[in-house]
Amino acid sequence: MSQYKAYPAYKDSGVEWIGQVPEEWLNRKVFHAFQTIGSGTTPPSKEHEWYQGGTIPWITTSELRENTVVETKKCVTSEAMQKFSALKIFPAGSLAIAMYGATIGRLGLLGIPATTNQACCVLSGERDLNIQFLFYWLMASRAAIAALFSEGGGQPNINQEVIASLWVPSPEPDEQATIAATLDRETSRIDALIQKKTRFIELLKEKRQALITHAVTKGLDPNVKMKDSGVEWIGQVPEHWEVARIKRLASLRNERRNDAPTNTTYIGLEDVEAGSGRYRPTNGSSRQSENSTVGIFYDGDVLYGKLRPYLRKAIVSEMAGCCSTEFLILRAKKIEPKWLQEWLLTPDVTHQIESGCEGAKMPRADWWHIGSIEAVYPDQYEQAQILATLDRQTARIDALIGKAEHSITLLKERRSAFITAAVTGQIDLRGEQ
Repeated sequence: MSQYKAYPAYKDSGVEWIGQVPEEWLNRKVFHAFQTIGSGTTPPSKEHEWYQGGTIPWITTSELRENTVVETKKCVTSEAMQKFSALKIFPAGSLAIAMYGATIGRLGLLGIPATTNQACCVLSGERDLNIQFLFYWLMASRAAIAALFSEGGGQPNINQEVIASLWVPSPEPDEQATIAATLDRETSRIDALIQKKTRFIELLKEKRQALITHAVTKGLDPNVKMKDSGVEWIGQVPEHWEVARIKRLASLRNERRNDAPTNTTYIGLEDVEAGSGRYRPTNGSSRQSENSTVGIFYDGDVLYGKLRPYLRKAIVSEMAGCCSTEFLILRAKKIEPKWLQEWLLTPDVTHQIESGCEGAKMPRADWWHIGSIEAVYPDQYEQAQILATLDRQTARIDALIGKAEHSITLLKERRSAFITAAVTGQIDLRGEQ
């Protein structure tokens, strides 16, 4: 942002939490800046006649992601619009703001005429506040608004009155439009870079997995003699490798304890990166189980997430500790723990495990099914050679992934800082084309 200059002069905004703004800017109240400020409601979800065959898009806060909403998961019927007077159709170009809970302050511009649930506040019919400018201003002010004006404990809320009473320091409408257009252009450019780097990370992860899968199913020697494994989905394997069910190669630990000691490391599902097996603690290293049963693991055990959404989470422990009971704790016997981990994370094995998951709401894999799945392996000396080679090769890929992820973080920070600087008048965008 160094190429942009500040405005010639500043003044106090008159709004304590905002501070200084350019001298020419005026405070505009949201209530006076829009013709309509409204919300919607939720027809009873079990009464399908309000949704089945509906053609009127119905927006919930889950669809507000600082984006333009062009489609919705649900639509409501014309009969619902007549039955529930709180439902109103807002025109395309309106701005929706989430008022409740974890999504408080999330934003969406309506790309289509739509109605909403009661958790969305919608502004339409702009007068002297450019709606795109306000979109960016609210994005920059989200944290402050939630901190200063929300009510409630675990689920803080704001309401329409709070939004309507906000004072927005802003320039004249033409300059607001210039700022909004510049932000559209610059954020689109940054978003395109983020998208490219995200795709690069995806390709690196695919390459990493392909490398591991080939190594633990075919080995490293391209000239080795092969044989039929006798398992259709595994295919051919090196001639000297063994094939055995996982239950012959590992055992299940069932040690449980209530309320682990305060100095014990705790690992939850959220602390393990899917696919890579990397330990990325959220607050797991210091978090304690809260009045719950935990599993006990030891150095060298393999923790495997048994909930179907987390089947790609497996980690080799490097210490003793406790973990969520949604992990299966496995002790390798005839194979290296790392070999067991990598085998469990291969896509074909994941598919085999997934097919045996049971349960309606939260399907889980069980040891009986996992233990019945075949694994292939060489002797432990060759396992160690292969795993050491994989460590070197995946470390290079992981370093590239880390650099790309850091670059994305910096781009997001730059995007956020640029938006904030533009809509608060820290930089002068007049004259931008």
